[in-house]
Amino acid sequence: MSTTCKEKSGLAAYVIAALGALLIMAALVSLMKKYTTPAPLGADRAAERMKARAELTAEETKALTSYGWQDEPRQIVRLPIERAKELTLQNLKNPEAARKDLQARLAKATAAAPKVPEKPSAFE
Repeated sequence: MSTTCKEKSGLAAYVIAALGALLIMAALVSLMKKYTTPAPLGADRAAERMKARAELTAEETKALTSYGWQDEPRQIVRLPIERAKELTLQNLKNPEAARKDLQARLAKATAAAPKVPEKPSAFE
């Protein structure tokens, strides 16, 4: 019986050693995975995009809800969207006058910009 007891204890030692080696290997693999995994690609870029989108949304909201110059040299004013709707409905009560007004505003908005004067020569 002593030989079978030795064999069982020897076999148990091998099993324990094999399990220990597997556990050590699993721990090393998890550590290597933790330290060698790169940061997600574009994480900082995503934050930058979200910030830019928030700024753009704020600017668009301001443009839609406030008065301001659209093109100051041509005297074109930006109106809040609700006020523009009211004016459009009011103007459409007389379609002929509204059409003439729209044509006049279109001509004003699409008129060519004045020619920039050329710089005089240094010798003049």
